[in-house]
Amino acid sequence: MKLMKFLQEKETIRDNQAESNLFARRALISFIGVLILTGVLLTNLYHLQVVNYDAYQTRSNGNRIKLLPIAPTRGIIYDRNNKILAENLTFFGLYIVPEKVDNLEETFNQLRQIVGLTDDDIDAFKKERRRSQRYTPILLKADLSEDQIARFSVNQYAFPSLEVKPYFKRHYLYGEPLTHILGYVARINDRDVERLKQEEKEANYSGTHDIGKLGIERYYEDELHGQVGFEEVEVNSQGKVIRKLREQPAVAGKNIRLTLDVDLQRYIFNLLGDQKAAVVVMNPKDSSILAMVSTPSYDNNLFVDGISYQDYQRLLNDPERPLYSRALQGAYPPASTVKPFIAVAALTEGVITPNTTFYDPGYFMIPNTSKRFRDWLKTGHGATNVIKGITESSDTFFYNVAYQMGIDRLSDWMTKFGFGQSTGVDILEETNGVMPTRTWKQKRYKKPWFQGDTIPVGIGQGYWTATPLQLAKALSILINNGKVNTPHLMQEIIGNQVEYYQDKHQYPDITEPNEAYWNIAKQGMYGVVNSPNGTARKAFAGTPYKVAGKSGTAQVFSLKENETYNSKNLSKHLHDHAWFNAYAPFNDPEVIVTIIMENAGGGSGNAAPIVRQIFDYYFAHQPQTSPVNPSGVSTQ
Repeated sequence: MKLMKFLQEKETIRDNQAESNLFARRALISFIGVLILTGVLLTNLYHLQVVNYDAYQTRSNGNRIKLLPIAPTRGIIYDRNNKILAENLTFFGLYIVPEKVDNLEETFNQLRQIVGLTDDDIDAFKKERRRSQRYTPILLKADLSEDQIARFSVNQYAFPSLEVKPYFKRHYLYGEPLTHILGYVARINDRDVERLKQEEKEANYSGTHDIGKLGIERYYEDELHGQVGFEEVEVNSQGKVIRKLREQPAVAGKNIRLTLDVDLQRYIFNLLGDQKAAVVVMNPKDSSILAMVSTPSYDNNLFVDGISYQDYQRLLNDPERPLYSRALQGAYPPASTVKPFIAVAALTEGVITPNTTFYDPGYFMIPNTSKRFRDWLKTGHGATNVIKGITESSDTFFYNVAYQMGIDRLSDWMTKFGFGQSTGVDILEETNGVMPTRTWKQKRYKKPWFQGDTIPVGIGQGYWTATPLQLAKALSILINNGKVNTPHLMQEIIGNQVEYYQDKHQYPDITEPNEAYWNIAKQGMYGVVNSPNGTARKAFAGTPYKVAGKSGTAQVFSLKENETYNSKNLSKHLHDHAWFNAYAPFNDPEVIVTIIMENAGGGSGNAAPIVRQIFDYYFAHQPQTSPVNPSGVSTQ
């Protein structure tokens, strides 16, 4: 009882005022806390909705609005007669948005069974992905067949992030005959990406898979490619396009018309057959290239989708070297084809006159030495002047000329004719050849130049090498009395406006020789084909047009002093190369033909007959003009 009473008394002494104050303080603290939290919330809301509105709006749009690149259509390439050489065909490919796929490897394994996905396809996809923007469709499988499209369509429900879309692919209508001129486009690789970044062009290749790799496709890439466009689209959470918001159309690449005659090109290609050879056909009036053939060749269409490893190794290891353009990259001793050019130089320098005569016993000896430089004709040509020296191709005459000119003047003059340097042709894959000098030999071989090195240069041998296109250019300079035109393949670029070819190189003309000296060289070349002792008279007998030309037989190796050349005892690869360099008609030249035939033997006997057939074809296929009477009115 006492305990209960005590507890009741204790309960009656509670301090209600204190409890009330405590509650008020707690309520105030809670209210202040709510105010602070509300303030923080309102502040963040203000920053979100007002201060950072644009940033968050952009991020929001970024999740639902995408810019999809529109690849431009590549320009078409035509020949001079408007025949299509390179076009774009529509194919279908399987595209994937990799960011929308949970397990790429599993997806790839499934697609191997459905569309025949290969390791090469996957490798190409991975390379393309490295340079592509996120959430952009990337080509996974190119060139789908109808059967593959049908199989994928049946299974498409399982692949919401993949779709079949059309795309353009380059197609070369004539294949092998034009490969070394047109080149090809192929997949953009890491080196291309680095170069495009350096040139600040990478953005213009968004959505583009291919780029020009060789030939015209490479040289005129900027003109052929065009300008990328884009679509601004709204997508759902699955990455599917809901609607298109706006579009900036792509600008198609410009078309290019070449100076090339594809029918002439194909004729020459078939004429050469299996021979390792090169032919250049050029108009001397403006140095426009009508044909430029290199055999053997390969089909450039192999590279468009990416050549297989096996096919590439086969081409790379082929002993016939089909990847190699002999017209532009083949550097051979020019042999006797250069004698007319040396004659002009020697006449201008006063080393010889039109009446200078050297006796040719069949060899030449440097004074006070026993070394003999042999003539191709063992018995020699007897008393020989400059025209006879060219017509009969007297080595001894030009040994004398080289000895008296010396390497310095020889090299300077032949450089004026374009040797040892780029021709300026609008293809990047070109070698300069070698026009030897004292400095060149010292740098190349760490040895001084000897007098004996100069003598074979006089007949286009020794260290001197040149390409078929260089020889064609040199002949055009001779025909035009020193006027230098740059060989070219582009005739016009067709866009909103037509851009005609303009020579940007402007090589200096050769102005020192007088007209008589040019005519002497031409007369010698006329004799090669038309005189009784001309080395190529048989090949051109009975032509309805007049030809001037010069043969050349380039030695692959040097004979010992008393050794006799006998091709029957030599392996094929040691046989001489056959050259012929010619133009027609003689009085009003309109076409040059230059040919090199590897290991074919003598130029007059083997190369000249081929040149005859090319001239015959050319003149037979020229448009016939109606005869005009003195009043200027056609008689037909």
